[in-house]
Amino acid sequence: MHADSNLNPSELPFLVFGAPQIGEAEIAEVEACMRSGWLGTGPRVAQFERNFATFRSVQASQVAAVNSCTAALHVSMLAAEIEPGSEVITTPLTFCATVNAILHAGLTPVLADIDPLTQNINPVAIEAAITPRTRAILPVHFAGRPCDMDRIMAIADSHKLAVIEDCAHAVEAHFHGKPLGTFGDFGCFSFYVTKNVVTGEGGMILGRSEAQVARARILALHGMSKDAWHRFGDQGYKHYQVVECGFKYNMMDVQAAIGLHQLARVEQNWHCRAEIWRRYDEAFAGLPISLPAAAASDTRHGLHLYTVMIDAQRCGITRDDFLDRMNAMRIGTGVHYLSIPEHPYYQRRFGWTPEQWPYAMRVGRETVSLPLSPAMSDDDVQRVIDAVHFILGA
Repeated sequence: MHADSNLNPSELPFLVFGAPQIGEAEIAEVEACMRSGWLGTGPRVAQFERNFATFRSVQASQVAAVNSCTAALHVSMLAAEIEPGSEVITTPLTFCATVNAILHAGLTPVLADIDPLTQNINPVAIEAAITPRTRAILPVHFAGRPCDMDRIMAIADSHKLAVIEDCAHAVEAHFHGKPLGTFGDFGCFSFYVTKNVVTGEGGMILGRSEAQVARARILALHGMSKDAWHRFGDQGYKHYQVVECGFKYNMMDVQAAIGLHQLARVEQNWHCRAEIWRRYDEAFAGLPISLPAAAASDTRHGLHLYTVMIDAQRCGITRDDFLDRMNAMRIGTGVHYLSIPEHPYYQRRFGWTPEQWPYAMRVGRETVSLPLSPAMSDDDVQRVIDAVHFILGA
């Protein structure tokens, strides 16, 4: 055991799951933003959009910053002009926002089970779920692992379906050398506080069609033809017109001020997480738990979540007891995720039961996400390793 483990756990600081690494550059930029008097959507959001477009190797006109990935998914489906009531196929192993965005867009979610090894949506299950009412596929690149986009795009092309990629976990990830979010009609990204690029709350839309991205941008700010920066800038007042019934989904400059420097460190932070991932793989190799599968060849894993599987028979402890014991040792963990059909709302609305998607059900009931962040020190990583070994009686 590491030296710190001799301490009473109550004497140790709580290790927050997914704590962001916030540097002096972010703090100074936020201060400068606040002193500028421009807190809402303005020049820093525009710069963040340009920087993100460069990062993903697309034109600036192909991206639009919003206040969450949920908002990005919602307005992307509207901008894709999918007929109301149409079916959208997605994974049951995802955060509720994925399915909720489908519902908010007036569409019908259809679930297709995962591959138990990759934990991503299974293209065979997608094909089996297609009906005459299917109009889109919404794959989620779970934990940062790229979905099999070659097979998904082949299915979409064959059936003339739109593809909206949920890239909330996968800002740095690539599939066969191509950045995720650039395969489908839209890619939607998250900058929530636990994500690999952080703005506190925030998201980004990336689209192939500049016209559709322009419509998504209008939908994200009340349906107005101009945002506040252009209305109140130093070039004189610009009248706006409401051209659609839109939403209040815009990103603020205060958020973008953080994101500018987070994005600048994205590669450096990916390498930090890769080293923690390597240490976990090495330390847990002999334990009776399932570790994340290795990344497929010619892909780049975003390394967003390090998930282990706690099977009660193999481990001698239930998943939820493991979570409680980690918490007692003052180490935060996550569950990503209970499968969508486990939740009462979807059971009531659709009559879904978890057993209909057995692989997602099993993963959702056994998975644990361990702390993984470039903000972690070597001692923090060792604390996690020691705690897992101690709890599992190794």
